Amino acid sequence: MSFLAPLFLLGAAAVALPIVFHLIRKTTRVRIPFSSLLFLPPSPPRVTQRSRLEDLLLLALRCLVIALLALGFARPFFKASSLADPSSPPPARILLLVDTSASMQRQNLWPDALNRVAHHTRAAAPADELAVWTFDRQSRPLVTFRDWNGANPGERPALVNARLAETRPGWFATHLDDALAAAAEHLLESSDPNRPAGPRRVILISDLQEGARLDRLQSFDWPRNLDLAVDPVTPRRPGNASLHPVPDAAAALSATQSVVRIRIHNSPDATRDTFQVGWARSDRPGFAQRAEDVQVPPGQSRTLVLPVPTDAPVDHLLLEGDDEPFDNRAFIVPPAAQRLRALYFGSETTGEPTQPLFFLRRAFPPAGRFGLDIVAHRPTDPLDPSALSAASLYFATEALPPALAQRLRDEVISGKTLLFAPTRADAFASLGPLLDGPAPAASEATVRSYALLGSLDFRHPFLLPFADPRFSDFSRIHFWKHRRLDDALLPGAHVVARFDSGDPAWIECPRGRGRIVLFTSGWHPEDSQLALSTKFVPLLLSMVEHAGGDLAAPAESVTVGDPLPLPPSVTSSLTVRLPQGTTVNLPPGTAQFEDTAVPGIYEVRADGSAFRFAVNVHPAESRTFPQPLESLEAFGAPVRTGPVRSQPRPEQAVQLAALEAEGRQKLWRWLLVAALAALLVESALAGWRGRRPTSPMENPT
Repeated sequence: MSFLAPLFLLGAAAVALPIVFHLIRKTTRVRIPFSSLLFLPPSPPRVTQRSRLEDLLLLALRCLVIALLALGFARPFFKASSLADPSSPPPARILLLVDTSASMQRQNLWPDALNRVAHHTRAAAPADELAVWTFDRQSRPLVTFRDWNGANPGERPALVNARLAETRPGWFATHLDDALAAAAEHLLESSDPNRPAGPRRVILISDLQEGARLDRLQSFDWPRNLDLAVDPVTPRRPGNASLHPVPDAAAALSATQSVVRIRIHNSPDATRDTFQVGWARSDRPGFAQRAEDVQVPPGQSRTLVLPVPTDAPVDHLLLEGDDEPFDNRAFIVPPAAQRLRALYFGSETTGEPTQPLFFLRRAFPPAGRFGLDIVAHRPTDPLDPSALSAASLYFATEALPPALAQRLRDEVISGKTLLFAPTRADAFASLGPLLDGPAPAASEATVRSYALLGSLDFRHPFLLPFADPRFSDFSRIHFWKHRRLDDALLPGAHVVARFDSGDPAWIECPRGRGRIVLFTSGWHPEDSQLALSTKFVPLLLSMVEHAGGDLAAPAESVTVGDPLPLPPSVTSSLTVRLPQGTTVNLPPGTAQFEDTAVPGIYEVRADGSAFRFAVNVHPAESRTFPQPLESLEAFGAPVRTGPVRSQPRPEQAVQLAALEAEGRQKLWRWLLVAALAALLVESALAGWRGRRPTSPMENPT
């Protein structure tokens, strides 16, 4: 038994009063005529010298009345019956979803989020179930329902605080849609069927920034009996300016100097509009060179083109003048120009405007993403072996002598590419040494007026840049001549494109680690309009990129959390040096590097070569302007309007439970009834005793 007001039990000490009164000798109530008492002194009642109580039954009744009254005012109740009462409300099932994305690094947001979590954990009722998840790009359980139920109710807030003490906001983007969907599904799937089905609630603690992703909620059906309470945290100072690189390989390599393009965005609630931008180093504070002043009004963006300094080792651009530094660095690795060497086997003279070499040289300008140094060579002239091995790519438009074909075979098998586009059908016979078998029989096709490309495989790397319907139209290129050959006789051949007659136009033949690409029609005007079309240059660039083979930088910049594709040509193990200075070893054949968790410059080493790439904060994280709750409601989320219900603390919850149990049991009423009954008995007994004749022994004279 417990008491709601246990201090009233002190009133039970009043039972001492009847005992004292019963020990006091009472004055006689019988009057006997006597002579004058004028000369006798009065004698007050006195306590007897011996411990002798009289009228024990009356004394017991009077003590019982006082004890019952004290017990009633203490308002007793039974806890066990309270928990077993089926009318008590079912426990709630709550999942706290805490935002740990990059934007939560601003000012006071994370300490405020910790305070909100502590408030909700203290406010949870003892019978409630609670779990804590963190989320950014992915959702992670921090405290599960099992952890919560397995802990003592008094130790649960400390358990949550201890887990949160090891957590901080990272650099990932905010995938709020995935987090909300996963939390809702977990609340339903992990429910215990043996427990009463109480209310289910997701409490979101986030800055609710504008860049949070919500797209997936469009196709998500919120379960019934599940609501979403948003407890937002807000920065003390509004506004944020950000700095992000703009991918533009063409602008990155100008004819005279490498430049980078950056975008500066200022949030609509900003109070500043003047900033400084300049190059900096990660190992030194401040700018490495003189910075530029830039003015960006609130809610607007500015794009700048800055030259890459050649006289100072810098690795990022820095924005100063903003109160939020988490997105004020843009790490940049200027793309280096790749110079590849190619050998061209043909007999035409350089500069002849009707021959393939003329158009081939003009397809690769001296400045650009790729630089291709094409060296023309007659197939029948002697060739220095070092010149053959120094080239990464080979073009041939004539028949190849057997010795040259055999040497080209070794180079192709080692990983290089030969593009064979003969102007005569009999030149295909020289492919025998290259194919390690009989050469395919070819003949001139009969073309009435012109042929068109009838089918193209846009999934092939050659044609992948044209997969977009805006660029996939090859129907305007006329082919005046082409050669017919049976591609079934070519081992492992893949027909990339066919003419409308069904004859193969472009064929890829893998050979070892390299490949032979066959063109059955030339690109020069005598054979086709290909060299004069807008498809020619991007087609050759795509082939050169696909045939590069070396450890070329696959990307200059990715966002935090995005995997970095690694070159497939690397056969040895790779070592990745992270921005923190640590290294990660990858086994041979690793397709991509996924541990891009922090922004900075990463360096990959393999096969004696190295390249760097930059990792930056996702631009969406810089859109810190808070979005309204209506944006969640627009996707069907059952957002609770108004503040989140304030729940009592554990000690308050115990007090409320006691009040509820005492109010339901009302034992005090039965105690008062018992006290009244005892008082009636005592009155009756006292009256009966008062009317009883007094014995002579009771009336001493």
